[in-house]
Amino acid sequence: MQAAELFEQKIKLREVARRLRVSRKSAYQWHQLWRDGGATALASRGPSGSRCRLSPRCLEKLAAYLEQGPASHGWVEDQVWTAARVATLIGRKFHVSYSVSGATRLMHRLGFSPQVPARRVAERDEQAVTAWKEATWEEVKEPGRPVEGTSASRTRRASLAGRPKDAPGADAVAPRS
Repeated sequence: MQAAELFEQKIKLREVARRLRVSRKSAYQWHQLWRDGGATALASRGPSGSRCRLSPRCLEKLAAYLEQGPASHGWVEDQVWTAARVATLIGRKFHVSYSVSGATRLMHRLGFSPQVPARRVAERDEQAVTAWKEATWEEVKEPGRPVEGTSASRTRRASLAGRPKDAPGADAVAPRS
């Protein structure tokens, strides 16, 4: 309750905001709450947002399901828990709908992190891909920029011929030959 202590000491709200590293608006809102209800009005009301829709028992079951791995729940193509898969699993097992971002937060709460599967075709022939890169790619790729040094600018230097003799700095620049 640092804010309440600072308010009691009659420290300016601008200084309270600076010391507590909050916006002035927050300091003014807190001061209003403190004036109306004292230090108890500044007590935390807990985390914001919606409450968890799964009971503690269901959370324990979900953690156990996640420990079993995706293959034991029907995802056999890879051993990756994505947030979308977890949301689907929650719907199947607990009949509760979770968004992908909600499933991500729930996974973090349980100590898991969603993973992104590698997007590779199962039938991919690595030898054929390597052979194509070595034989065909060099023929079909477009040429890049020339190797010699080039200018980063596409503009040309201004011509001194069209410049008035009395222009600022005209006498400082020697004409090119």
